[in-house]
Amino acid sequence: MTNDTDIAIIGGGLNGPTLALALARSGQRVTLIDSATTQVRKNAGFDGRAYALALTSMRLLRGIGVWDAVADHAQPMLQIKVTDGRAGEGPSPLAMQFDHAEIEEGPMGYMVEDRHLRRALLDAVSDEARITQMNGKTVVGQTVDATGITLAFNKGKPLRAALAVGADGRDSGTANRAGIKRIGWGYAQNALVCAIQHEAPHHGVAHQFFMPPGPLALLPLTGNRSSIVWSESVSNAAAINALPDADYLEVLRPRFGSFLGEISLAGARYTFPLSLSLALEMVAPRVALVGDAAHGVHPIAGQGLNAGMRDVAALAQVIEEAAMRGEEIGNIAMLQRYQQWRRFDNATLALATDSFNRLFSNDNPLMRLARDVGMAAISALPGLRRGFIREAAGLTGELPRLMQGD
Repeated sequence: MTNDTDIAIIGGGLNGPTLALALARSGQRVTLIDSATTQVRKNAGFDGRAYALALTSMRLLRGIGVWDAVADHAQPMLQIKVTDGRAGEGPSPLAMQFDHAEIEEGPMGYMVEDRHLRRALLDAVSDEARITQMNGKTVVGQTVDATGITLAFNKGKPLRAALAVGADGRDSGTANRAGIKRIGWGYAQNALVCAIQHEAPHHGVAHQFFMPPGPLALLPLTGNRSSIVWSESVSNAAAINALPDADYLEVLRPRFGSFLGEISLAGARYTFPLSLSLALEMVAPRVALVGDAAHGVHPIAGQGLNAGMRDVAALAQVIEEAAMRGEEIGNIAMLQRYQQWRRFDNATLALATDSFNRLFSNDNPLMRLARDVGMAAISALPGLRRGFIREAAGLTGELPRLMQGD
């Protein structure tokens, strides 16, 4: 049977378009499928969402020709400060602090707002002749045979490809239809997300403040603005999110502190439940998973999107190398190479974020003392400190070519 496309990517959020561009760059014909229209996906206003892109994720975006379109909107992260304490009491003096000057490669990462990154990716996809977009269509079925996979839609004719990639989130229909099982659990926490305008400059410093109900991340945006990702118990989060803006800020201020001066909301605010969701397999016959479809983790370290970007870069490289050797795209041996590359790292990240959240989201005095002393010890030892900085920058492990330096 003749394929309509080489690779069908289901999910047009961030990982899907990134993978489409990486594959098109190596000569593959790609079809990018999303249930929403391009206009809806591209024209979202500022809603407070932003991403901490590791240095290696920036390299990937640069390699696929997208970084120049977002560079002016990107805020370098020059330092990370991690502290522990209670709301209104200030942080413990025992803390971890990381500075980008301790590594040679540059800033540890960049904060980029969702609206800028999403629009840049979709513009680049529209300009790439090897990518066909199917918008406003939902995949409702997939059938695998010896040479390919056929996708059925809620409307219109089916599509046949050598490989289907699920980039369709934690509730991945692609994974479900392929029979891939998941493990996971909720954290009885919800994240409150917003952006804040503040009086004093942040100097490119990202803060992570651990409190008993959950962590609060304060992440620098361009100008005197910061993105807030604030975890609370489900009941507290619901009550706080229901407050008017002025009362919401009154609850936030003692957690935020006064070091940046007066604060005000800069855009919308929203909330979402926090959970762990890990696919037991990243591949099935003629199917591969990337991003949240394979691993949805707690945002405690801001590494969810970066892990997805590593999936994208690794899968693109595995496919490119298979094509160069004359292998059939989507064969099970090729897919197993991708899984072997990414599975351990993703499981390790899920375990690490889960453990960190459980360690810090409690008020046990002995646990607090142990973790504060541990953070101070890490900060005092240059070798350990540098290792954490390189981890935050995404520079550890086997890097795909698109994430390596020039």
